[in-house]
Formats: sequence, structure tokens, C-alpha cells
Amino acid sequence: MEDLRATAVIDDPVQRRDLILLERAREGDLAAFNDLVVAYQDMLFALVVRMVPDRDSASDAVQEAFFSAYRNMAGFRGGSVKSWLSRIAINAAMDAQRLKKRRPADPYPELEDDTWQPPADASADPVTTALTAERHRTLNRAMAQITNDQRTAIVLYDVEGFDYAEIAEMTGVSVGTVKSRIHRGRLALRVLLLDRMDIFRG
Repeated sequence: MEDLRATAVIDDPVQRRDLILLERAREGDLAAFNDLVVAYQDMLFALVVRMVPDRDSASDAVQEAFFSAYRNMAGFRGGSVKSWLSRIAINAAMDAQRLKKRRPADPYPELEDDTWQPPADASADPVTTALTAERHRTLNRAMAQITNDQRTAIVLYDVEGFDYAEIAEMTGVSVGTVKSRIHRGRLALRVLLLDRMDIFRG
């Protein structure tokens, strides 16, 4: 069996841990794969929940992503385990989007609930806290109105910090298409947010 550790730089302790766990999992150690699930389930959920209609769908997509990763461990060819799992999760999210062709009137009801957002700093005053929450709600409503492809590209680039090439690989399109989706998505968001820009200033 291919030695995964030989295919990537192992100076990064997290990457080294991930490669060792994945190698053990490929040898039949289910506990090692479960350790990967524990390490990345929250990160993948935070990624997917921005792309699919609701938290239950996001949870299902993440679960399916881990099932897919487990079934396809032999296809891992080295590199970043985090990026590999993220790519599988993105595909699961895109599959979930395709299954829901007709968007409901309120496609992101969970975004009215700010409990999934990072907690405000203890020093934040009530006005600042309320303004931050309103910014989140307004932006999320706008994000829900752009296309799935545009939303996915923007989340991956602007929120998660992946580069164009990584997003292209994850979504199965060209770098040019990724750039176009981000550009068009940002333009659409600008129009949708035009009458609410006051809350984003200052």
C-alpha cells in the first residue's frame, strides 16, 4: 500500500497526524477514521451550512461526505487531507443543492437564529452586538438569492480562503469559470445589498 506520508510535506504536525490517521484507516482501523471525523466534522459543517438550504440538509451532506471519504480512501493520492475532505464535502453540498431545484419562500430559516455564529466579544456593547447580528442576517439573505454556483465559489474563496485552483478542483470547473462565478456573484450581492449598505459602513 502506498505510504501516504511520503507524498506530502510532513513538517506540519496537523498534516502529519491526518496522514497517519488516514493510513491507519486504510489498513482497517475504524477508530483512526473516527478520529478524522471528530477533527473535521465541525469545520466541514460550517463550510456546508453556508451552501445548502438548512441545518438538517447540511448535516446530512456532511455525513454523506464522510461516508464517501471512507468508501474512497484508496483514491487519496497524498497532499492535504483537509483539502481532500473539503472537496468531498463541497461535492456533497452541490449534490444536495441539485436535489432541491425549487427554492422555498424562506430557504434559509436557520439564518434567523444567530446561535451558529461565533460568540461576540465580552466587551461588545449591545448596539454593536445587534448591528453585527443584523449584518449577518442581511448578508445571508442576500447570499440565499444568488445562484448555488456563485454562492459556493464566494464561500470557498472569501470565507474559507481557498485559492482559484483549489476551488476549480473542488467544483470540477476551470479556473476561469471560478473567477467568473465569484465576479458575477459579488456584483449580484452588491445590487441586493444596495439599500442596506448603511449597516455595513463604519
